[in-house]
Amino acid sequence: MNKRVLIADDHLVVRLGISVALQAEYPDLIIDMAESYEEVMVSLQNHNYFLVILDISMAGIQSTRIISELKNIQKDVKILIFTSYDQNIGLQYIRKGAEGYLHKKCNEQELKNGIKNMFEKGCHYPSQLIPELVKSSRETPVLESLTKREYQIFELLAEGGGNLEISNQLGIKETTVSTIKRNIFKKIKIQNIAELIEMHSNLH
Repeated sequence: MNKRVLIADDHLVVRLGISVALQAEYPDLIIDMAESYEEVMVSLQNHNYFLVILDISMAGIQSTRIISELKNIQKDVKILIFTSYDQNIGLQYIRKGAEGYLHKKCNEQELKNGIKNMFEKGCHYPSQLIPELVKSSRETPVLESLTKREYQIFELLAEGGGNLEISNQLGIKETTVSTIKRNIFKKIKIQNIAELIEMHSNLH
């Protein structure tokens, strides 16, 4: 196997432990390591990776935006979230485009199974996450009907932005925001901001 993997974690012991486990199963695997957000970005700019094993608690990683940032550099890279945060946090990253999640308390066999699934299936979801993922798959298509601008305003409304505030932030007319807001309500079949915030909360 000549695939290339990036292990991104700010703890040397963790990086080495994952590396040893991977090399035992896949001797021909090319393994690189990064200990910071900056090193991750530089590595992706310089090499093509099949998989990034990512600790989301590294310095520099602010939010789930890291997923789109990585995929903007390499759109086909697979991302396995490997963290001490619970599955609810992992689910947020999966909803943003990560292909897998493992908790750092997993045992060696669970780690190997997770890596194997990433290589063979392109994803790895612990069994306890499946019900939430099924729920997400049923809800997400509602938002897929929104245009890029509508989704942008959907997010800003959910964060508490008013029409005037949003118009100033996006540099568009307040009447335009009002029109787009009505279109959003119609498309996702809601009546008010409270319902919009509830839907946003359920999806994040």
